[in-house]
Amino acid sequence: MNRKAFLQRLGGVLISLPLLSIIGCSSSDDDASTPPTETNPSGNCNNGATGTISSNHGHSLVVSVADVQSGAEKTYTIQGSSGHDHSVTLTAANFTALGNGQSLGVTSTAGGGHTHSVTVICA
Repeated sequence: MNRKAFLQRLGGVLISLPLLSIIGCSSSDDDASTPPTETNPSGNCNNGATGTISSNHGHSLVVSVADVQSGAEKTYTIQGSSGHDHSVTLTAANFTALGNGQSLGVTSTAGGGHTHSVTVICA
């Protein structure tokens, strides 16, 4: 590869990076459906649960063992290190599903002009 070709490719990469960050914070990260609930027979929630967040940019979700065991509906903030916040609500039925070894698909509230799909699994 010669210098000219290298500089052209480098320029393309440098232009693409800001565009990717803008796309990552588009108006919605959800495709109008929540992720499917999956069975994970080897999972247990003896260490609580965690969330995997789509198009993540600093958000985090940690569900304590006590919350899983109580099974009562609870709303969590998932701001993490992001400059804006979202909330995720887990219902009593969600906690029952976690206890049965299933992963959950929920959608966050809107924040910063978008939502996130969150998959919750036993830690």
